[in-house]
Amino acid sequence: MLPIRDHTPSERFPFVTIGLIILNLIAFYFEFTAPDPDLFVQQWALVPASVSMTDPSTWIQFITSQFLHAGFAHILFNMWYLWIFGDNVEGRFGHLIFLGFYLVSGVAAALAQMMFSAESTIPMLGASGAIAGVLGAYWALFPHHRVDAILPGTMIQTTMPAGAVLLFWFVGQLFSGTVSILDQSYLGGGTAWFAHIGGFVAGWVIAKVFFRLANGATQLQNHG
Repeated sequence: MLPIRDHTPSERFPFVTIGLIILNLIAFYFEFTAPDPDLFVQQWALVPASVSMTDPSTWIQFITSQFLHAGFAHILFNMWYLWIFGDNVEGRFGHLIFLGFYLVSGVAAALAQMMFSAESTIPMLGASGAIAGVLGAYWALFPHHRVDAILPGTMIQTTMPAGAVLLFWFVGQLFSGTVSILDQSYLGGGTAWFAHIGGFVAGWVIAKVFFRLANGATQLQNHG
């Protein structure tokens, strides 16, 4: 199911969402115009087998890998989802908190994938884990927003609740992740399904906890 747009405008101008899209495009340009693109990817992508939790110098790839992509289709779809769903989440969180949320979701996504491929020497790259966090937060905060989407396997456009569209996406990731374990392809190349799952769950949890705490603090102030 391919989302086209949501019907509810953001509460604020999405400076950070637009900035992240621009940064991803710039990184993509440098990646594919590098004298040695493979070396560039090895240097800045996340290679699970090279990460040491006791060596902070290996942690930067948790961030830099979020801005690299494997090809034009990879970055196109990621940026499309970020554009559709990022502005509302940014509007609710606020600009700076949203930026931190986005990066933390990306790190959580990478850690989730590494649980299944800790010894892999294949680089992990892409914004999809962080964007999955945005989708999870959108599902938590705006499940009743209306979203235009194209039904899978057709060119039929319909309007559905965002919760249904995102649930369909998440179930698809769960199914694909389960299949990848059964045939043990998670140690090979391809899509990092568990990064998507981990990012989505992290985004949902962070949004729920953050706004529950925020609402609790507001109530305490009102009673005070």
